[in-house]
Amino acid sequence: MYVQNASTPERKLVTVPGLHAMKAQGRRIVVLTAYDASFAWQLETAGIDIALVGDSLGMVVQGHRSTLPVTLDQMVYHTTAVARGLSATMLVADLPFMADRDTTHVLEAGARLVGEAGAAMVKIEGAAPHILEGIAALVARAIPVCAHLGLTPQSVHKFGGFRIQGREQAAADHILAEALAIQAVGADLLVLEGVPTTLGERVTAALNIPVIGIGAGPHCDGQVLVIHDVLGITPGKRPKFSKDFLAGRDSVGAAIAAYAEDVRSGAFPAPEHCFN
Repeated sequence: MYVQNASTPERKLVTVPGLHAMKAQGRRIVVLTAYDASFAWQLETAGIDIALVGDSLGMVVQGHRSTLPVTLDQMVYHTTAVARGLSATMLVADLPFMADRDTTHVLEAGARLVGEAGAAMVKIEGAAPHILEGIAALVARAIPVCAHLGLTPQSVHKFGGFRIQGREQAAADHILAEALAIQAVGADLLVLEGVPTTLGERVTAALNIPVIGIGAGPHCDGQVLVIHDVLGITPGKRPKFSKDFLAGRDSVGAAIAAYAEDVRSGAFPAPEHCFN
């Protein structure tokens, strides 16, 4: 029988107001992906603030070339498993590809991921008009939302691959405008991926909500990585913005703890993990 966090010291529950307070206090937020109960327990034990069940599982767990094949049923399955390994760490779950195609589907996906699977927040990519409507609809029904801008993996075909976004001035201005728009409709958190360091700093300073970077530079309010990258077991080439924290350490727990320490101290990301 699985005993939830039997040996984990009691921690204070991570909440949406708590995340906002962390930004106000300048305390960096540590986020890491998880896809099952065992790794969720490792995150809980290491004191990670947020466990993200990302549709990145399509690539690192299922072996696809993108996140697009992941279904809502699969996201519910993995989110439910991760929820069993957590007690204080906040659980955020991705809305998979096309779950955001209209408000009806957004609400259905949100209801399943929160009500059925146990997430405390859902993550949605982009800031198109129908996405903004979806965010507003979720928030109106007390489902917290994490937005995702910059290099949004579900747009891989439109971008022509996993390419850094916002390098030109007009593109950077557009991403900032999107960030302000998602905040205006009620998003409580933003993941900003694959943008120049200067844009990461600019967006973080402009928003009242926390900004979690992944390849967005050291000035964000927190950082997120895929756990397979942190452990050096990513299929294929590891992204530039990641680091193998297991190298030189003797356990998964030690690697996760080192990642958390480096994010909170500002040691990660270092210049070699950032983009110009």
